[in-house]
Amino acid sequence: MKNLFNTLTILKAILLTSAILFTAARSNGQQIKPASSGYAPVNGITVYYEIYGQGKPLVLIHGAFYTIEMNWGQLIPELSKTRKVIAIEMQGHGHTPYSDRRLDIATLASDVEGVMDYLKVDSADIAGYSMGGSVAYQLIVKSPKRVNKLVIISSTYKTDGWLPVINGGFKDFKPDFFDHTPIKTAYDAVAPDKTKWRKFIEQMIAFAAVPFNVGDANIAKITSPVLLISGDNDGLDKVELMKTYQLLGGGVSADLAPMPKSHLAIVPAQGHVSLMMQTKTILGYMNDFLK
Repeated sequence: MKNLFNTLTILKAILLTSAILFTAARSNGQQIKPASSGYAPVNGITVYYEIYGQGKPLVLIHGAFYTIEMNWGQLIPELSKTRKVIAIEMQGHGHTPYSDRRLDIATLASDVEGVMDYLKVDSADIAGYSMGGSVAYQLIVKSPKRVNKLVIISSTYKTDGWLPVINGGFKDFKPDFFDHTPIKTAYDAVAPDKTKWRKFIEQMIAFAAVPFNVGDANIAKITSPVLLISGDNDGLDKVELMKTYQLLGGGVSADLAPMPKSHLAIVPAQGHVSLMMQTKTILGYMNDFLK
């Protein structure tokens, strides 16, 4: 009974904040249309992408259950003023069709690289939120030359990077929990086949139940600058987050040693979803880091 209560509490918070985020994204007067969009054939599926602006490429990878609009709708208008922003929707999400292909972090990272190949982008800055951050970690470990700078927002490279309440809570999730929610509304707005909704949710729940770990040793080998952004109460284990930052060369006394090229930002009074609503804060960190 306690586990069920925790699950429903977590789900209620996620759906409530997602509703606010979705409404804000749709009502934002600054929203712009992509300069181009399309589908990239990669790894046996087609992956939807949108391109905004001009300049050095910046690839955006969304979180689980989200669309480009839900995750990045507030940030794209600003980021695309100086960058060529390439936003991707992962397997089964948004405009990208559902596929029976098994989901895992390595496959999704390979899909991102496949889109870059299709668009003839040799290397880019990469930003990933939540699930997208885990995918981004996998991408830079597998293909380090493809990533110039990496921005990780409220994410981790291993299951144990989350607090136990997060890992335990999702074990009790059921597909019907997501019916009649803003996530379902966003799906119905753009999904090429709305009848795949239940299969998509079942696939994502199965995906979330499988532990993953990109590897401490692999993270320590990353040479690109990394910006870690986290809400102080976003579900990440902050002890593990600090260990991650240390693996990336941070956690030193910059008065006695050179300032690390990787940065860590903890945003106060923010949860996992509400963090993405702090547009000005995140934009400020990203712009300073990506200069």
